[in-house]
Amino acid sequence: MNAEDTLILESEPQERAGQPPARFAVNRRDFFKTLGSGVMVLFLAPSALAQEAGAVGRRGRGAQGPVQISAFLHIGEDGVITVFTGKTEVGQNIRTSLAQAVAEELRAPMASIKMLMADTDLVPWDAGTFGSMSTPQMASNLHRVAAAARETLLDMAAEQLKADRSSLTVADGKISKAGGGESVTFGQLTKGQKLTKTVDSATPITPATDWKIAGLSVPKVDGRDFVTGKHKYASDLKLPGMLHGKVLRPATFKAKIVSIDTKAAEAMEGVKVVQDGDFVGAVAPDSLQAEHAINAIKVEWSAPTEQPSNTTIFEYLKKNVVAGRGGRGGGAAPAAEAAGEPVAPVASDQTLQQTYTVAYIAHTPLEPRAAVADWKEDKLTVWVGTQVPFGHRSELARAFAIPEERVRVIVPDTGSGYGGKHTGEAAVEAARLSKAAGKPVKLVWTRQEEFTWAYFRPAGVIDITSGVRNDGTLTSWEAHNYQSGGQGLQSPYNIPAANQKTQFHQTRAPLTIGSYRCLAATANNFAREVHMDELARLLKMDPLEFRLKNLTNDRLRAVFEAAAKAFGWGAAKASAGRGFGIAGGTEKNSYLATCAEVLADTASGTVKVVRAVSAFDCGAIVNPNHLKNQIEGAIMMGLGGGLFEAMEFKDGMITNGRLSEYRVPRFSDAPKIEIVILDRKDKASAGAGETPIIGIAPAISNAIFDATAIRLRNLPMIRDGLKA
Repeated sequence: MNAEDTLILESEPQERAGQPPARFAVNRRDFFKTLGSGVMVLFLAPSALAQEAGAVGRRGRGAQGPVQISAFLHIGEDGVITVFTGKTEVGQNIRTSLAQAVAEELRAPMASIKMLMADTDLVPWDAGTFGSMSTPQMASNLHRVAAAARETLLDMAAEQLKADRSSLTVADGKISKAGGGESVTFGQLTKGQKLTKTVDSATPITPATDWKIAGLSVPKVDGRDFVTGKHKYASDLKLPGMLHGKVLRPATFKAKIVSIDTKAAEAMEGVKVVQDGDFVGAVAPDSLQAEHAINAIKVEWSAPTEQPSNTTIFEYLKKNVVAGRGGRGGGAAPAAEAAGEPVAPVASDQTLQQTYTVAYIAHTPLEPRAAVADWKEDKLTVWVGTQVPFGHRSELARAFAIPEERVRVIVPDTGSGYGGKHTGEAAVEAARLSKAAGKPVKLVWTRQEEFTWAYFRPAGVIDITSGVRNDGTLTSWEAHNYQSGGQGLQSPYNIPAANQKTQFHQTRAPLTIGSYRCLAATANNFAREVHMDELARLLKMDPLEFRLKNLTNDRLRAVFEAAAKAFGWGAAKASAGRGFGIAGGTEKNSYLATCAEVLADTASGTVKVVRAVSAFDCGAIVNPNHLKNQIEGAIMMGLGGGLFEAMEFKDGMITNGRLSEYRVPRFSDAPKIEIVILDRKDKASAGAGETPIIGIAPAISNAIFDATAIRLRNLPMIRDGLKA
């Protein structure tokens, strides 16, 4: 962009001493061309640090960096309210709930709201869609943006209508005089004007108790397009003159090319082979021809002779701790938790020491990675399914050594992510092939590529040692997590600070690992809640009673009590082959409890989860039906990781990289699911896409023990059938 075409937007000064205002650039002509004329309200919040704790990126680092949350709102002459956000739609229905926030404050119809999402040339910088941050941060900011716009419109209407401002009412996208008198629409007010107002965090917003649009089960925006196939994903896109690309994959992990012969591929009609170091790809008029070209390439690889396998992974992790890496789980910890210093002996009537493990699992998104790249002169545009469009922009700029303003990333609504679409491999590969071919190139990973070359949820080992009195009072707790992360490792139960220690130990990883839905909280919650059940059984106490005895957190107590009541906890007793389990936890400012009923047959080794009841508190509810959908989806996803999902690998190769070999939940696995939502309008709305996954696996494990006296401490629990 030329200097005169650049609109520089600057945030308020940062709260941390010496931190300059955050600045970012958008293309002035594209920006205002998109907007047209009307009122523009600009929100710029102070920068803050955000970290997906426990996530390990492709370069072995946690995803950490400054997050500038910004949103633009524009009201056009036609009354259309355009909202600009860097958030992406990956199935969580954030387009609808964010639109509800704007409609609520502007007192405008939902049909008048247009969401423009995740186009790096047109929206402000955003860290990405992860960590359940969209609702507590972006929705909150949009409430303030829209509220400020409403107040600005009232000022304009008072002047235009020659009326006392306090006598005006705002409803249905227009402002009217008292008593049903003269009115003016938003579009009539903004005609021919471009006004800017800076909004700060003090701008008052409508309290949840007074919501009229937010808080309702508004239908999904553009929902019909998704179910009829009208909506286009990255894998559906077509550009004039577009070619299709495929990439030559190594024979094993860490393999390097020794020799290569591409003559046969290059001789194919319409095929161009691209080679850049160890990157080798081919483009052709269609994807099948590109695949034939890749298969025709003769290549010799070299790779390490010995690599760990899934059969030895947990021993490997304990032996391969990275010195000086890791940290305490769950935030700040007492001084007694210094690395290597065990919890001091505490007077306890009973002690328990157990080890729990979780396997590597795949994200298995409905839509594998896909990207369409197009170079026009000196600018690169990439359409790609991702959760971090600006992260992809940076990755592409680094890959081609060009300024970020010469890279545009556009994100079509994406066929799920679950934390698995943070890195830009497909985008970079498509861009490399497009640059070499001089034409747009589409690259769509196969399911096998997605299983093999995407990153995985980390495997982990969790060791817990605890002490308890005979009356059920917890006296000490020590937990160590190896590799999977520190998120959720800190116990929510009452244990004297001096008598507890939680520590995360980073280890060498034979597979590439990264973010996954709720990060390590799933693994750590499984270990803790199964351990709590073991303690209750050791004391011959009811598992719910034992938990409540050691809880003072009112919100966590409330979801345990609500789930137990809806489930009928204690009303039915376990019998041979039928059992009941309970588990709960808190993560990302939300609270969950889940009860499960299972049928377990020790003779055949089969387990059937017949019923699951979850109670959930995420503060003020924005869209009840969509929240229930999220919770139900999390339960089913957690059921897969709990019962049978696991990656198999040996000698540097994934050996079950197909859906025919990798077991995901099926309709036949679905239990009867009941959801109890605690609508806390007195609390800020929290994100709800992740926390509901943490309860189902430990509840199932505890129910299996209730039915069979078999204690399962490893995820997945019944991959090869029910075994002691």
